[in-house]
Order: sequence, then C-alpha cells, then structure tokens
Amino acid sequence: MKAIVYNQYGTPGVLEEQELEIPALPPDRVLVQVHAAGVNPKDCLVRKGKFRLFTKKDFPKQAGYDFSGRVVEAGLRVDSVKPGDIVYGMLNGWKGASYAEYLVARPGELSPMPDNLTFSQAAAVPLAAQTALQALRDIGKIQGSHHVCINGASGGVGTCAVQVAKAFGARVTGICSSANTELVTRLGADHTLDYHSRNILEQDRKFDIFFDVFGNFTFKAVKQVLKPKGIYISTIPSPARFLKDLWHRIYPSGKKERLVVVKSRKQDLLFLKDLIEKGKLTPVVDKTFPIARAREAHTYVETKRARGKIVLSIMGS
Repeated sequence: MKAIVYNQYGTPGVLEEQELEIPALPPDRVLVQVHAAGVNPKDCLVRKGKFRLFTKKDFPKQAGYDFSGRVVEAGLRVDSVKPGDIVYGMLNGWKGASYAEYLVARPGELSPMPDNLTFSQAAAVPLAAQTALQALRDIGKIQGSHHVCINGASGGVGTCAVQVAKAFGARVTGICSSANTELVTRLGADHTLDYHSRNILEQDRKFDIFFDVFGNFTFKAVKQVLKPKGIYISTIPSPARFLKDLWHRIYPSGKKERLVVVKSRKQDLLFLKDLIEKGKLTPVVDKTFPIARAREAHTYVETKRARGKIVLSIMGS
C-alpha cells in the first residue's frame, strides 16, 4: 500500500511516499481502506519532533491521524463495526498512520460517517471538531447564555468552534483577519474582530469562555476580558500549561486556565454527525492535495493561513 513515512524529524522535506505492507489486524480492531486524511498542525509538530518525549526516536514513522474511509475487515472480537461500513475518525495517541491506503483503528476511535459529506469533507472533521466540542462543552460547560470569544476563528478548529458554540446557543465573537471576516460571519459569529486593526483586550466585552485556538494570548493577558467565573482554554500544550490546568482542575473557583487535549470518542463523533446532518456544522475545506503532495500540504499548514482544513486525497475522493 502507499503510505507517507519519515525517517527523521525535520521539515516537510522528510516526508516520503513508500510502499508498505497492509497492516496486520489484531482481534480487537478494524482495518479501514482510507479514502481521505485530514492534515493538522499536530501532524506537523509531531513530524518536527516537538513531542519526541512521547513519539521517541524509532523510525520509520507514519504520518497522520484524521481519516475517512470504508471498513474492509473487522477483528474477531469486534461486533460493533462490520465490513462495508463507511466511517470517519481519528487515531488516538502519537502513532500516526492515516496518510496511507489502509490503517488499523480501534472501534471506539471511529463512527459512521455523516451521510451528507464527501470523504474529503468528513476527513476534515474528527480532530478539529472534537477539539472544539471537548473544549467548549466538556471544559467550558458552554450554555446558551454564554458569550464566547474564539481566537483563530477561521482555521480548522476555529471554524468548527464557531459553529459548535452557535449550536449550543451561545453568542460568539470571532477573531480573524479582515480577509476572513465574511467566512466567520457566515458560519454564525455574532461579532468579528480583525486582529490587525483592533485588540480584543482593549474592548469592553467580557467573556464566559475565551478559546485561544491560535495560541498567541496568555491567561494572564486574557483575565481582564473574562467574567468573574470565566475560563481561558488553550490548544497549545506546554509543561507550565499542564501544571496550571491541573491546578485549576483541583481548585476550580474564579477565573481559570485550562488546556484541551483532544481524544477521539465514538459518542462525540456521533454527536458531531448529528450536528452535520442537521446543517448546524459544515466542515470548511481550504485545499485538497493528493497523497503524493503531502510535503506541500504540510508546508501550507505551516503558513497558518489556511481557511478551515487541509485534506489529503488517498483514493481520489
């Protein structure tokens, strides 16, 4: 099978297309023929070696976590998924494998794909939308009365976060460039703010949730625009942020700083599937690249100028 691998950490240039054996199927997993794979900032950071504490130095490594495709075989202990099922999902942990024609996944990492999406659209959903959902619903405890600020509202996670927040009935302020205000407004944002010309910290608005997707704010700076029990949520991990997250879990009073670490869950994918099929969440795909242009896809993601998600087409879908 075709797969994208790398033999050292580094720039997008380390990515190579190789022929690998179709992976063996353990009895508690399923074999998926991959039609499309989402490309995420996480993929690029792992490729660079930013998380080598977890990813170690055993090469070669495969790339990618998001996927959509068709189940071709189910392990002997699997009864919740069957061959022929059309699915989408995300591989948990640090072992990437979705930039390939086949992958092995746990049944709990995937669910039936939304009926109204193409494979490419579906592959754009799992990591980004689950990050938004788990940040806003599970950590932020979002309510219809809340005012939410999303920093980086035009990116992969941001475009999902705007729509998820609106699905819960919240008011949304999206921070993006002027070039993307029309997109963010169309997705449902009540207000937009061009970060080139206006500073959210100088505005009069106060927020129940400040979701910092882009990662260029700090909790210390944002505290002034949070309500008394407001929460700042970041997607950018660091040792200090892990400690602060733990502290605010133990002592959850007042203004809080939390970190979202996404995990693929079948129930969350089903929840998102329902939102998508009801027209409350539409994935935004900026560009689709063939698998052979994985280097180019990573280079584009690293510009941080993508509108929505980047996708690799594996089976020409």
